[in-house]
Amino acid sequence: MKDAEYLIDSGLAGLPGLAHGFFTRRGGVSEGPWAALNCSLSGQDDIEKVRENRRRAMAAFGLDRPALHGLKQVHGPEVAVVEEGWAEGQGPAADAMVTRRPGLALGIVTADCAPVLFAEPAAGVIGAAHAGWRGAVGGVLEATVAAMEALGARRDRLLVAIGPCIGRESYEVGPDLREAVLASGPGHDRCFVPGRREARWQFDLPGYCATRLAALGLAGIAALGRDTLAEEARFFSHRRRTLAGGGPIGHQLSAIAMTG
Repeated sequence: MKDAEYLIDSGLAGLPGLAHGFFTRRGGVSEGPWAALNCSLSGQDDIEKVRENRRRAMAAFGLDRPALHGLKQVHGPEVAVVEEGWAEGQGPAADAMVTRRPGLALGIVTADCAPVLFAEPAAGVIGAAHAGWRGAVGGVLEATVAAMEALGARRDRLLVAIGPCIGRESYEVGPDLREAVLASGPGHDRCFVPGRREARWQFDLPGYCATRLAALGLAGIAALGRDTLAEEARFFSHRRRTLAGGGPIGHQLSAIAMTG
């Protein structure tokens, strides 16, 4: 049996009592378009295979599957504070969550959007956010930091890692998206370069997320720099699926937990 494959950020990896991982599509039991480590409960994949995939992911943290908590992700700025937790698949409609509770894993599923993991070790507060372009423009990253501060975190001690997502070379966008991003604050024009077609641009989603986070005065911000569309063998990609004409798709998991 293969273990669930995941990537780590070196900054978060150095924190005692903390487990995190940006899981890839490798090391699971799903088949076909969901092969193999599909961790989304809302797709058409066999639910028992998804549960086994999620179990394997949590085993990498030394936790049981029920420790993993997810959301009904809606591409907005809402943040859930996780206290007692909830049953599998019963998470609120939100795109980020924060907690001070050890042994509880915060999980985000993505297939091109940016998974963003947060940790403030001194206060014992963690967070996880799903940042597509709409959520990022809407302020989900800033809202996550604010929710962590409400639990006692300090932003000048807060570390952030931006996981695998669609990269600039793969992300062609039109004028509507560009105008929304430019209107969201100064300096965001640097997140675009001219596209290969007229009236199109290549958008740097992880760079945009990093720019917004940098304005908050955090202790450290890192991006893994992995392009989900370009690495078909390792990542699911919504844009890749769309370019291929549609069909079912899986989602990779990114998660963080305090285990100490």
